[in-house]
Amino acid sequence: MTGNRVVVYKGPGQVSVESIDYPKLEIPDDVVNGLGLKRKAPHAAILKLVTTNICGSDQHMVRGRTTAPVGQTLGHEITGEVVEVGDDVLFVKEGDICSVPFNIACGRCRMCNEGKTGICLNVNPARAGAAYGYVDMGGWLGGQAEYVMVPFADFNLLKFPDRDQALEKILDLTMLSDIFPTGYHGAYTAGVTTGSTVYVAGAGPVGLAAAYSAQLLGASVVIVGDMNGERLRQAESFGCETVDLSTGAALPDLIEQILGEPEVDAAVDAVGFEARGHGEGAAEAPATVLNDMMTVARAGAALGIPGLYVTGDPGGIDAAAKIGQIGVRLGLGWAKSHSFTTGQCPVKRYNRHLMNMILADKAHIGKAVHATTISLDDAPQGYQDFDKGAARKYVIDPHGMTA
Repeated sequence: MTGNRVVVYKGPGQVSVESIDYPKLEIPDDVVNGLGLKRKAPHAAILKLVTTNICGSDQHMVRGRTTAPVGQTLGHEITGEVVEVGDDVLFVKEGDICSVPFNIACGRCRMCNEGKTGICLNVNPARAGAAYGYVDMGGWLGGQAEYVMVPFADFNLLKFPDRDQALEKILDLTMLSDIFPTGYHGAYTAGVTTGSTVYVAGAGPVGLAAAYSAQLLGASVVIVGDMNGERLRQAESFGCETVDLSTGAALPDLIEQILGEPEVDAAVDAVGFEARGHGEGAAEAPATVLNDMMTVARAGAALGIPGLYVTGDPGGIDAAAKIGQIGVRLGLGWAKSHSFTTGQCPVKRYNRHLMNMILADKAHIGKAVHATTISLDDAPQGYQDFDKGAARKYVIDPHGMTA
Protein backbone atom coordinates (compact mmCIF):
# COMPACT_ATOMS: atom_id res chain seq x y z
CA MET A 1 0.00 0.00 0.00
CA THR A 2 1.30 3.46 -0.85
CA GLY A 3 -1.38 5.93 0.17
CA ASN A 4 -4.42 6.79 2.22
CA ARG A 5 -7.13 9.42 1.83
CA VAL A 6 -8.51 11.26 4.87
CA VAL A 7 -10.84 14.15 5.70
CA VAL A 8 -8.90 17.23 6.85
CA TYR A 9 -9.98 20.47 8.56
CA LYS A 10 -9.00 23.44 6.38
CA GLY A 11 -10.38 26.33 8.41
CA PRO A 12 -13.79 27.42 9.75
CA GLY A 13 -16.51 25.82 7.66
CA GLN A 14 -14.12 23.98 5.37
CA VAL A 15 -12.94 20.38 5.06
CA SER A 16 -11.32 18.52 2.19
CA VAL A 17 -10.30 14.97 1.33
CA GLU A 18 -6.52 14.72 1.04
CA SER A 19 -3.94 12.03 0.39
CA ILE A 20 -1.50 11.11 3.16
CA ASP A 21 0.84 8.20 3.78
CA TYR A 22 -0.56 4.74 4.37
CA PRO A 23 -0.58 4.13 8.15
CA LYS A 24 2.28 2.36 9.90
CA LEU A 25 2.31 0.31 13.08
CA GLU A 26 3.79 3.27 14.93
CA ILE A 27 2.78 5.60 17.76
CA PRO A 28 2.30 9.33 16.90
CA ASP A 29 5.16 11.71 17.64
CA ASP A 30 3.17 13.63 20.28
CA VAL A 31 2.65 10.50 22.34
CA VAL A 32 6.18 9.17 21.83
CA ASN A 33 7.77 12.47 22.86
CA GLY A 34 5.32 13.32 25.63
CA LEU A 35 5.00 9.96 27.37
CA GLY A 36 8.18 8.20 26.34
CA LEU A 37 6.45 5.27 24.66
CA LYS A 38 8.28 3.23 22.05
CA ARG A 39 7.55 4.29 18.49
CA LYS A 40 7.09 0.79 17.13
CA ALA A 41 3.63 -0.58 17.94
CA PRO A 42 3.56 -4.37 17.61
CA HIS A 43 0.36 -4.21 19.67
CA ALA A 44 -1.43 -2.31 16.88
CA ALA A 45 -3.54 -3.19 13.85
CA ILE A 46 -4.34 -1.43 10.60
CA LEU A 47 -7.97 -1.39 9.50
CA LYS A 48 -9.56 -0.84 6.13
CA LEU A 49 -12.54 1.39 6.87
CA VAL A 50 -15.94 -0.22 6.30
CA THR A 51 -17.82 2.78 7.70
CA THR A 52 -16.84 5.98 9.47
CA ASN A 53 -19.35 8.58 10.65
CA ILE A 54 -19.56 12.36 10.86
CA CYS A 55 -20.10 13.39 14.48
CA GLY A 56 -21.42 16.56 16.05
CA SER A 57 -18.12 16.77 17.93
CA ASP A 58 -16.36 17.02 14.58
CA GLN A 59 -18.67 19.90 13.70
CA HIS A 60 -17.47 21.90 16.71
CA MET A 61 -13.96 21.78 15.23
CA VAL A 62 -15.09 22.50 11.69
CA ARG A 63 -17.08 25.53 12.84
CA GLY A 64 -13.87 26.91 14.33
CA ARG A 65 -15.16 26.51 17.88
CA THR A 66 -12.09 24.67 19.18
CA THR A 67 -8.36 25.24 19.01
CA ALA A 68 -7.99 22.65 16.22
CA PRO A 69 -5.23 23.69 13.80
CA VAL A 70 -5.67 23.79 10.05
CA GLY A 71 -4.57 20.36 8.82
CA GLN A 72 -6.20 18.46 11.70
CA THR A 73 -7.32 15.08 10.39
CA LEU A 74 -10.88 14.18 11.33
CA GLY A 75 -12.96 11.19 12.32
CA HIS A 76 -13.32 9.07 15.44
CA GLU A 77 -16.33 6.85 14.67
CA ILE A 78 -14.62 3.86 13.09
CA THR A 79 -15.72 0.41 11.94
CA GLY A 80 -13.26 -1.53 9.85
CA GLU A 81 -11.78 -4.74 8.52
CA VAL A 82 -8.41 -5.79 9.92
CA VAL A 83 -5.83 -5.90 7.12
CA GLU A 84 -2.59 -5.99 9.14
CA VAL A 85 -1.64 -6.85 12.72
CA GLY A 86 1.51 -6.39 14.74
CA ASP A 87 3.50 -9.30 16.11
CA ASP A 88 2.05 -8.87 19.61
CA VAL A 89 -1.61 -8.93 18.52
CA LEU A 90 -2.99 -12.28 19.63
CA PHE A 91 -6.76 -12.29 19.43
CA VAL A 92 -7.82 -10.45 16.26
CA LYS A 93 -6.73 -11.44 12.79
CA GLU A 94 -6.83 -10.24 9.21
CA GLY A 95 -10.36 -10.30 7.82
CA ASP A 96 -12.09 -9.62 11.15
CA ILE A 97 -14.63 -6.78 11.06
CA CYS A 98 -14.47 -4.75 14.25
CA SER A 99 -15.92 -1.72 15.96
CA VAL A 100 -13.35 0.75 17.29
CA PRO A 101 -14.24 2.72 20.44
CA PHE A 102 -13.55 6.39 19.83
CA ASN A 103 -11.65 6.43 23.13
CA ILE A 104 -8.07 5.27 22.63
CA ALA A 105 -7.06 3.21 25.66
CA CYS A 106 -3.96 1.25 26.62
CA GLY A 107 -5.75 -1.39 28.69
CA ARG A 108 -2.93 -1.30 31.24
CA CYS A 109 -3.15 1.88 33.32
CA ARG A 110 -5.11 2.50 36.51
CA MET A 111 -8.02 4.16 34.68
CA CYS A 112 -8.34 1.34 32.14
CA ASN A 113 -8.24 -1.24 34.91
CA GLU A 114 -11.12 0.62 36.57
CA GLY A 115 -13.11 0.59 33.32
CA LYS A 116 -12.63 4.34 32.76
CA THR A 117 -11.28 4.01 29.23
CA GLY A 118 -12.28 7.56 28.31
CA ILE A 119 -9.50 8.88 30.56
CA CYS A 120 -6.63 6.48 29.83
CA LEU A 121 -3.36 7.80 31.24
CA ASN A 122 -0.96 6.43 28.61
CA VAL A 123 -2.23 7.75 25.27
CA ASN A 124 -2.14 11.54 25.51
CA PRO A 125 0.56 13.65 27.17
CA ALA A 126 -1.69 16.73 27.35
CA ARG A 127 -4.44 15.26 29.54
CA ALA A 128 -6.13 12.02 30.47
CA GLY A 129 -7.97 10.50 27.51
CA ALA A 130 -7.41 10.38 23.76
CA ALA A 131 -9.40 10.00 20.56
CA TYR A 132 -8.76 9.59 16.86
CA GLY A 133 -8.70 12.74 14.76
CA TYR A 134 -9.48 15.24 17.50
CA VAL A 135 -7.82 18.37 18.80
CA ASP A 136 -5.77 18.02 22.02
CA MET A 137 -6.41 14.28 22.03
CA GLY A 138 -2.91 12.97 21.50
CA GLY A 139 -2.20 13.55 17.82
CA TRP A 140 -3.75 10.30 16.61
CA LEU A 141 -4.74 10.34 12.94
CA GLY A 142 -8.41 10.59 12.07
CA GLY A 143 -10.56 7.74 10.89
CA GLN A 144 -12.66 9.47 8.22
CA ALA A 145 -10.27 7.78 5.87
CA GLU A 146 -9.57 4.72 3.79
CA TYR A 147 -7.27 3.15 6.41
CA VAL A 148 -6.46 3.78 10.06
CA MET A 149 -4.06 2.47 12.69
CA VAL A 150 -5.55 1.24 15.98
CA PRO A 151 -3.13 0.81 18.91
CA PHE A 152 -3.49 -1.81 21.65
CA ALA A 153 -5.70 -3.69 19.22
CA ASP A 154 -6.53 -6.69 21.39
CA PHE A 155 -7.93 -4.37 24.04
CA ASN A 156 -9.61 -1.77 21.85
CA LEU A 157 -11.21 -3.75 19.04
CA LEU A 158 -14.67 -5.28 19.39
CA LYS A 159 -14.82 -8.11 16.85
CA PHE A 160 -18.17 -8.95 15.28
CA PRO A 161 -18.78 -12.70 15.46
CA ASP A 162 -20.04 -13.17 11.89
CA ARG A 163 -18.85 -11.19 8.89
CA ASP A 164 -21.98 -11.58 6.75
CA GLN A 165 -24.27 -10.67 9.64
CA ALA A 166 -22.10 -7.65 10.44
CA LEU A 167 -22.30 -6.32 6.90
CA GLU A 168 -26.06 -6.88 6.86
CA LYS A 169 -26.49 -4.81 10.02
CA ILE A 170 -23.63 -2.39 9.42
CA LEU A 171 -25.74 0.80 9.62
CA ASP A 172 -26.65 -0.19 13.18
CA LEU A 173 -23.26 -1.59 14.16
CA THR A 174 -21.40 1.50 12.93
CA MET A 175 -23.06 3.45 15.76
CA LEU A 176 -21.21 1.35 18.38
CA SER A 177 -18.02 3.36 17.98
CA ASP A 178 -19.56 6.40 19.64
CA ILE A 179 -23.13 7.66 19.54
CA PHE A 180 -25.02 4.55 20.65
CA PRO A 181 -22.82 3.96 23.73
CA THR A 182 -22.61 7.73 24.31
CA GLY A 183 -26.38 8.15 24.18
CA TYR A 184 -26.85 5.08 26.34
CA HIS A 185 -24.26 6.41 28.81
CA GLY A 186 -26.18 9.68 29.03
CA ALA A 187 -29.45 7.90 29.79
CA TYR A 188 -27.90 5.33 32.10
CA THR A 189 -25.97 7.86 34.19
CA ALA A 190 -29.14 9.96 34.42
CA GLY A 191 -30.67 7.01 36.25
CA VAL A 192 -33.22 6.06 33.59
CA THR A 193 -35.01 2.85 34.54
CA THR A 194 -38.37 1.14 34.25
CA GLY A 195 -41.14 3.74 34.17
CA SER A 196 -38.89 6.82 34.22
CA THR A 197 -39.96 10.09 32.64
CA VAL A 198 -37.03 11.56 30.75
CA TYR A 199 -36.10 14.87 29.14
CA VAL A 200 -33.41 14.81 26.45
CA ALA A 201 -32.06 18.19 25.33
CA GLY A 202 -31.08 18.07 21.67
CA ALA A 203 -32.41 16.03 18.75
CA GLY A 204 -29.14 15.60 16.92
CA PRO A 205 -27.74 12.08 16.54
CA VAL A 206 -26.50 11.80 20.13
CA GLY A 207 -29.80 13.14 21.48
CA LEU A 208 -31.73 10.67 19.34
CA ALA A 209 -29.44 7.87 20.52
CA ALA A 210 -29.98 8.94 24.14
CA ALA A 211 -33.75 9.01 23.64
CA TYR A 212 -33.70 5.57 21.98
CA SER A 213 -31.49 4.26 24.78
CA ALA A 214 -33.90 5.62 27.40
CA GLN A 215 -36.62 3.57 25.75
CA LEU A 216 -34.39 0.47 25.87
CA LEU A 217 -33.88 1.13 29.59
CA GLY A 218 -37.62 1.11 30.17
CA ALA A 219 -38.63 4.78 30.26
CA SER A 220 -42.37 5.36 30.21
CA VAL A 221 -42.14 8.75 28.45
CA VAL A 222 -39.16 10.29 26.65
CA ILE A 223 -39.44 14.00 25.77
CA VAL A 224 -36.94 15.49 23.30
CA GLY A 225 -36.42 19.24 23.07
CA ASP A 226 -34.95 21.10 20.10
CA MET A 227 -35.57 24.06 17.80
CA ASN A 228 -35.19 22.06 14.57
CA GLY A 229 -38.55 20.79 13.38
CA GLU A 230 -37.11 18.11 11.10
CA ARG A 231 -35.05 16.65 13.92
CA LEU A 232 -38.04 16.72 16.27
CA ARG A 233 -40.05 14.75 13.71
CA GLN A 234 -37.25 12.20 13.59
CA ALA A 235 -37.55 11.79 17.38
CA GLU A 236 -41.31 11.33 17.01
CA SER A 237 -40.72 8.61 14.40
CA PHE A 238 -39.72 6.13 17.11
CA GLY A 239 -42.19 7.15 19.78
CA CYS A 240 -40.76 10.15 21.57
CA GLU A 241 -42.76 13.15 22.71
CA THR A 242 -41.24 16.45 21.61
CA VAL A 243 -41.14 20.10 22.67
CA ASP A 244 -40.31 22.86 20.18
CA LEU A 245 -38.11 25.34 22.01
CA SER A 246 -38.26 27.85 19.16
CA THR A 247 -41.68 28.94 20.45
CA GLY A 248 -40.04 30.60 23.44
CA ALA A 249 -42.46 28.93 25.84
CA ALA A 250 -41.11 27.96 29.26
CA LEU A 251 -39.78 24.41 29.30
CA PRO A 252 -41.56 23.40 32.55
CA ASP A 253 -44.88 24.49 31.02
CA LEU A 254 -44.21 22.45 27.87
CA ILE A 255 -43.35 19.39 29.93
CA GLU A 256 -46.44 19.85 32.11
CA GLN A 257 -48.62 19.78 28.99
CA ILE A 258 -47.28 16.29 28.27
CA LEU A 259 -46.86 14.76 31.74
CA GLY A 260 -49.33 16.71 33.84
CA GLU A 261 -46.46 17.97 35.98
CA PRO A 262 -43.54 20.28 35.17
CA GLU A 263 -40.70 17.92 36.05
CA VAL A 264 -39.08 14.66 34.98
CA ASP A 265 -37.23 11.84 36.71
CA ALA A 266 -34.08 12.11 34.59
CA ALA A 267 -32.49 14.54 32.14
CA VAL A 268 -29.80 14.27 29.46
CA ASP A 269 -27.75 17.07 27.85
CA ALA A 270 -26.99 16.13 24.24
CA VAL A 271 -26.25 19.70 23.12
CA GLY A 272 -23.11 20.92 24.88
CA PHE A 273 -21.36 24.26 24.85
CA GLU A 274 -22.89 25.71 21.67
CA ALA A 275 -26.34 25.81 23.26
CA ARG A 276 -28.73 28.64 22.46
CA GLY A 277 -31.46 30.28 24.46
CA HIS A 278 -35.13 29.57 23.79
CA GLY A 279 -37.13 31.21 21.04
CA GLU A 280 -36.67 31.51 17.30
CA GLY A 281 -33.37 33.20 16.50
CA ALA A 282 -32.21 33.06 20.13
CA ALA A 283 -28.58 33.97 20.76
CA GLU A 284 -25.97 31.55 22.02
CA ALA A 285 -26.17 30.99 25.76
CA PRO A 286 -23.89 28.07 26.66
CA ALA A 287 -25.36 27.33 30.10
CA THR A 288 -28.96 27.14 28.82
CA VAL A 289 -29.28 23.37 28.66
CA LEU A 290 -27.64 22.66 32.00
CA ASN A 291 -29.83 25.25 33.72
CA ASP A 292 -32.94 23.89 31.96
CA MET A 293 -32.13 20.39 33.16
CA MET A 294 -31.72 21.48 36.76
CA THR A 295 -35.01 23.35 36.50
CA VAL A 296 -37.07 20.43 35.22
CA ALA A 297 -35.34 17.49 36.93
CA ARG A 298 -37.02 16.47 40.15
CA ALA A 299 -35.22 16.73 43.49
CA GLY A 300 -32.69 13.94 43.86
CA ALA A 301 -32.46 13.33 40.12
CA ALA A 302 -29.33 12.58 38.12
CA LEU A 303 -28.22 14.50 35.04
CA GLY A 304 -26.35 12.74 32.25
CA ILE A 305 -24.12 15.13 30.30
CA PRO A 306 -22.65 13.52 27.17
CA GLY A 307 -22.84 16.89 25.39
CA LEU A 308 -19.37 18.30 24.75
CA TYR A 309 -17.89 21.12 26.83
CA VAL A 310 -14.40 22.44 26.06
CA THR A 311 -11.60 24.30 27.77
CA GLY A 312 -10.76 26.34 24.69
CA ASP A 313 -13.41 27.99 22.49
CA PRO A 314 -12.18 30.83 20.24
CA GLY A 315 -15.81 31.63 19.34
CA GLY A 316 -17.08 31.85 22.90
CA ILE A 317 -19.56 34.61 23.68
CA ASP A 318 -17.28 36.22 26.29
CA ALA A 319 -13.87 35.83 27.89
CA ALA A 320 -15.16 33.29 30.40
CA ALA A 321 -16.84 31.12 27.76
CA LYS A 322 -13.61 31.09 25.75
CA ILE A 323 -12.04 28.99 28.53
CA GLY A 324 -15.12 26.89 29.23
CA GLN A 325 -16.37 28.92 32.20
CA ILE A 326 -20.12 29.35 31.83
CA GLY A 327 -22.99 30.60 33.98
CA VAL A 328 -24.33 27.36 35.43
CA ARG A 329 -26.79 27.74 38.32
CA LEU A 330 -24.93 25.27 40.48
CA GLY A 331 -26.79 26.50 43.55
CA LEU A 332 -30.03 25.23 42.03
CA GLY A 333 -28.53 21.81 41.41
CA TRP A 334 -27.10 21.76 44.91
CA ALA A 335 -30.44 22.73 46.46
CA LYS A 336 -32.16 19.88 44.59
CA SER A 337 -29.40 17.35 45.44
CA HIS A 338 -28.73 16.63 41.80
CA SER A 339 -25.84 14.47 40.66
CA PHE A 340 -23.95 15.07 37.42
CA THR A 341 -21.99 12.75 35.12
CA THR A 342 -19.77 14.42 32.55
CA GLY A 343 -16.92 13.50 30.23
CA GLN A 344 -16.22 11.08 27.42
CA CYS A 345 -18.36 7.96 27.43
CA PRO A 346 -16.23 4.91 28.28
CA VAL A 347 -17.39 3.07 25.17
CA LYS A 348 -16.07 -0.35 26.17
CA ARG A 349 -18.36 -0.34 29.20
CA TYR A 350 -21.38 -0.66 26.89
CA ASN A 351 -20.44 -1.60 23.33
CA ARG A 352 -20.48 -5.39 23.61
CA HIS A 353 -23.92 -5.50 25.22
CA LEU A 354 -25.30 -3.01 22.71
CA MET A 355 -23.79 -5.09 19.90
CA ASN A 356 -25.67 -8.10 21.26
CA MET A 357 -28.91 -6.10 21.18
CA ILE A 358 -28.32 -5.20 17.54
CA LEU A 359 -27.35 -8.72 16.47
CA ALA A 360 -30.41 -10.12 18.26
CA ASP A 361 -32.57 -7.69 16.26
CA LYS A 362 -33.69 -5.89 19.43
CA ALA A 363 -32.08 -2.51 18.67
CA HIS A 364 -32.39 -0.56 15.42
CA ILE A 365 -30.33 2.49 16.21
CA GLY A 366 -29.50 3.23 12.55
CA LYS A 367 -33.16 3.81 11.79
CA ALA A 368 -33.64 5.93 14.92
CA VAL A 369 -30.87 8.33 13.90
CA HIS A 370 -31.71 8.15 10.17
CA ALA A 371 -28.36 6.68 9.07
CA THR A 372 -27.52 7.91 5.57
CA THR A 373 -24.59 6.53 3.57
CA ILE A 374 -22.27 8.79 1.57
CA SER A 375 -18.92 8.32 -0.15
CA LEU A 376 -15.62 9.63 1.17
CA ASP A 377 -15.57 12.20 -1.63
CA ASP A 378 -19.00 13.43 -0.48
CA ALA A 379 -17.78 14.06 3.08
CA PRO A 380 -17.38 17.86 2.60
CA GLN A 381 -21.00 18.09 1.42
CA GLY A 382 -22.08 15.87 4.31
CA TYR A 383 -20.45 18.29 6.74
CA GLN A 384 -22.28 21.21 5.16
CA ASP A 385 -25.67 19.49 5.23
CA PHE A 386 -25.18 18.30 8.81
CA ASP A 387 -24.21 21.80 9.89
CA LYS A 388 -27.45 23.12 8.38
CA GLY A 389 -29.41 20.83 10.70
CA ALA A 390 -30.15 17.79 8.53
CA ALA A 391 -31.98 15.14 10.55
CA ARG A 392 -29.53 12.47 9.48
CA LYS A 393 -26.48 10.63 10.72
CA TYR A 394 -24.00 10.66 7.86
CA VAL A 395 -22.13 7.37 7.44
CA ILE A 396 -19.09 7.52 5.16
CA ASP A 397 -18.47 4.35 3.12
CA PRO A 398 -14.92 4.76 1.76
CA HIS A 399 -14.74 1.43 -0.09
CA GLY A 400 -18.33 0.78 -1.15
CA MET A 401 -18.77 -2.05 1.35
CA THR A 402 -22.22 -1.21 2.74
CA ALA A 403 -25.34 -2.72 1.23
